[in-house]
Amino acid sequence: MQIREVKSFFYSQYFSDGIRITIGVLLPSLILAELGKFDIGISLSLGALCISAVDTPGPLAHKRNAMALCNLCVFISAVITGFARLNVYTLGAEVVIFSFLFSMFTVYGNRAASIGTGALLVMILMMDKAVKPDQIVTQSAIILAGGVWYMIFSLVFFGIRPYRAAQQTLGESIAEVAKFLRIKADFYKSGADIDENYRKLVLQQIRVNQSQDLVREMLFKSRLLVRESTSASRILVLTFVDLVDMYENIMATHYDYSYIHEKFKDTGILDEIAKIIEQMADEVDNAAFIVLSNSKYKAPVNFMPELEDLKAKIDKIAVDDKETSNLVLKKILVNLRDMNQKIASIYYYYHSDSARLLFENRRKIEYSKFVTHQDYAFHIFIDNLSFSSAAFKHALRVSFVCLIGFIFAKTISQGHHSYWILLTIIVILKPGFSLSKQRNYQRLIGTVCGGIIGIGLLLLLHNRDVEFGLLVFFMLGCYSFLRLNYVVSVIFMTPYILLLFSFLGVNNIVEERISDTIIGSVIAFIASYLIFPSWEFELIRENMKDVICANMNYMLKIADSLSGRTVDITEYKLARKDVFVKSGNLSAAFERMTSEPKSKQKNVKEIHKFVVLNHILTSYVATVAAELMGKTVHGSKPEITKSIKRSLAILNDVGNKLGNVKVDLSSEKMSKVEVSNKMPELVPDNNLLGDQLGFINKISADIARVTENVLV
Repeated sequence: MQIREVKSFFYSQYFSDGIRITIGVLLPSLILAELGKFDIGISLSLGALCISAVDTPGPLAHKRNAMALCNLCVFISAVITGFARLNVYTLGAEVVIFSFLFSMFTVYGNRAASIGTGALLVMILMMDKAVKPDQIVTQSAIILAGGVWYMIFSLVFFGIRPYRAAQQTLGESIAEVAKFLRIKADFYKSGADIDENYRKLVLQQIRVNQSQDLVREMLFKSRLLVRESTSASRILVLTFVDLVDMYENIMATHYDYSYIHEKFKDTGILDEIAKIIEQMADEVDNAAFIVLSNSKYKAPVNFMPELEDLKAKIDKIAVDDKETSNLVLKKILVNLRDMNQKIASIYYYYHSDSARLLFENRRKIEYSKFVTHQDYAFHIFIDNLSFSSAAFKHALRVSFVCLIGFIFAKTISQGHHSYWILLTIIVILKPGFSLSKQRNYQRLIGTVCGGIIGIGLLLLLHNRDVEFGLLVFFMLGCYSFLRLNYVVSVIFMTPYILLLFSFLGVNNIVEERISDTIIGSVIAFIASYLIFPSWEFELIRENMKDVICANMNYMLKIADSLSGRTVDITEYKLARKDVFVKSGNLSAAFERMTSEPKSKQKNVKEIHKFVVLNHILTSYVATVAAELMGKTVHGSKPEITKSIKRSLAILNDVGNKLGNVKVDLSSEKMSKVEVSNKMPELVPDNNLLGDQLGFINKISADIARVTENVLV
């Protein structure tokens, strides 16, 4: 398995990013050095480095537009910095203004924030660059040329294999679902720590949500992938659709684990279920590797014999103990069969040359509805210029802290590369305290460990060819782990910088880099705590309200189905996606909250209960929805319809206490959720359905009770 993980890394988008950025940044310097124009090569590489900050996963058109805009911002920033540095006061004023302006780009999303980072990066690196006034525009134009070179190189890199980035993103998302499935298996094992498993599940749900959001961006915002009818594009879209359906199946395999352990502890059946789920997780992992490596693979393991054996054991339980109902176990068996079918479908896409994929008659889904669309209107920037905006407070904090860092760099720091203080501040300061704290810790640990490695190499090595090889190696490692593991990235980054300065003839800078990093880290940490701090407990109520609204919309689809109306598959999948996204956002906000100072963690135990109860609620709703969607339902027992209406009323009350809900539960809407006079047809076992809806009712009441405690 470890060998597979290493291979997966080399097939991943992270390693591809490392190769692309390393070549794009290093190549201009190497070529110009051979032509005796090394100084020009360094300036070209500087421009390429700034633009690489924007080269993050996403649709090609978005990358192109963002890199083009970043080039413009970098050029303007380089020109203004070149003239501003002629006077320390004008330079200080520029630091304040630009730090605020470019930090405000966060109001337009992560990619726009990366544009701001690129512009600030060139400002910081140009501050100590001695350029004569008549050469400033020329120097800035060279930096611009380096940025344009990188943009063209990156677009060509992706143009050669247009589907590769989407394949990598999809493969990594499948691997995250496999990890989620393994955690679900742990719930069925003897002696399972259910509370600890919930904690792991919540953390993994965040990763699954983030990876699926990225896949949606890659697939459904790309005209090439959605509109083309090539086999490659169809396979990617169909695989992702089945992956999300499989994830819902996994969510739906949720029950009162304490109850079923107590009820079936002596039968050994739960360990059998856990074993099958783990084997399925292995197959999902294999599928992830197939997608990552873009290869055909052996046929998947056929789980039908194991599932038939499991069915026989479940039936035997009912025979041996007449008083013990095995309905729950039968439902688990149905879910496992559905999961087996989804796994087989994914394998089929990568194991068959059938042209059927090009003409598969599937219900048309409006994919554009499944992705968020960023509004870039100027009024958004203006509207956020107030203290009610978290982005505005963050931009003010960055501006003020950069001014302090600039003063330190010009007065206290005695080194020749004091811009490292500002660079550290820019990298560390994030909108939330917890993210800043995490990045601060990672930066310090990585710099110290990397510094030790760099010193050792410089002392032991005296061969320039070997040193250059290691420079490329550390550079590649730095950019490969930049999004995957920031600590490892910084560990690679420090030796890479030390070796680079050694080639430039600048030595003995280890102490300077470490000391400036510590100064910048301390300033950033204190500022994130004292200057317009952003605490999660102030914001998490909005996440709680959003997830309640999303679950209500999800439950309304069930209510509609039980009323005999056909629910449009697109509406249902949109409601499902919204629940998964909002649940992931809530879990992520809670995790950030737990890393903040104890004094700023308000009602943390109650909020943790809310997060777990929400996960249980979502899982039960998914269980019922998966059973009902796509089937014709002609009515149900009155108590079943009343049960779901009662749950909706409870959640509506909870949502209104957290904030104004935006779910239509008007009397006209709810009056439609009535009982049909027809006899039930194709309704799942009414007893089991009643139990499930009853448990949803109980969980809704528990959420209401916990919410009351949170609001105290």
